[in-house]
Amino acid sequence: MKTYLITGGCGFIGSHFIRYVLENNKSSSILNLDALTYAGNPLNVKNIEKNYPGRYTFIKGDITDETLLKNIFSENEIDHVIHFAAESHVDRSFDDPMQFVKTNIVGTTVLLNTAKEFWQKDEWNSKRFLHISTDEVYGSLSLEEDAKFTENSPLKPRSPYAASKAAADLLAQSYFESFEFPVLITRCSNNFGPYQYPEKLIPLMVLNMKNEKALPIYGNGLNIRDWIYVEDHCKALLEVLEKGQVGEIYNISGEQEYSNITLVNMICEIAASLTNKKKDHFKKYITFIKDRPGHDLRYTMDCSKVQSETGWKPSHNFIENLTSTVQWYLTHNEWVRSCELSLQKWMKSHYAI
Repeated sequence: MKTYLITGGCGFIGSHFIRYVLENNKSSSILNLDALTYAGNPLNVKNIEKNYPGRYTFIKGDITDETLLKNIFSENEIDHVIHFAAESHVDRSFDDPMQFVKTNIVGTTVLLNTAKEFWQKDEWNSKRFLHISTDEVYGSLSLEEDAKFTENSPLKPRSPYAASKAAADLLAQSYFESFEFPVLITRCSNNFGPYQYPEKLIPLMVLNMKNEKALPIYGNGLNIRDWIYVEDHCKALLEVLEKGQVGEIYNISGEQEYSNITLVNMICEIAASLTNKKKDHFKKYITFIKDRPGHDLRYTMDCSKVQSETGWKPSHNFIENLTSTVQWYLTHNEWVRSCELSLQKWMKSHYAI
């Protein structure tokens, strides 16, 4: 049985990955290390320990805590580290860049150092350190003309969040180049699905529709993003972990590009259908607000490398997955209530609506 140390496993993508591994790799056990900050919700991993007895352990703690990490590695035979833990919301990075530096850069370095210290070099062929990153490290494309980002595209981050992730990527890559440490890096496009903290676009829109509130969209809404369903991302990550080459970077893309305004209109129509309202009922709440600093126009990535080397492909069931996601946020009231207090406090201080 292989033991996976998942950092940030109570977050959105991390919790989905934990479920996916436990369900699809019967010879696995999970250690979930999470500091339970505002976006780390215990409800995201509810019943996992009961459903997978003896295969799941939760550890509350911070990845910057070197003593804690050393204790975890000394007390457990860890085969793989999958590093999700990060400050991940662009808007919040403008308010508190230092927190992003601490978690995303310092925390990643402490984790890399600890794994390198406790994994014997003659075992590295069987070990993997998978660092989860983002397409935002590449910066911005034009709306139409630019080719997709590849793994060899230069890094041009335009927000404190993106800069902190780019720095973490370079640190992780340096451990392979300097020490031949078994690092892999993935960069993914925008994820969506259940359990995503509702400061992000899709859950924020759905919950504001549910409460008949304004739907804030930055600028003119023409910024374009590539979207991937979170379970597709998890499938890709496991394929990279098992088949990817150490030292390599893999772009993971859903190959589904939509402008923000197009996506919000789609969500409005789906929510109206699910709540038996007129098709355009929620569109009257769309509110264009002042654009945020350094708002990248377009992200899209070429993911042919991960497809050719691992055989993974995105599902392309975008409307089906988006509909099920909207329905989930409309019906999971206990989970929504668990986020409301911290979300409302931040929303009031952030959006001038």
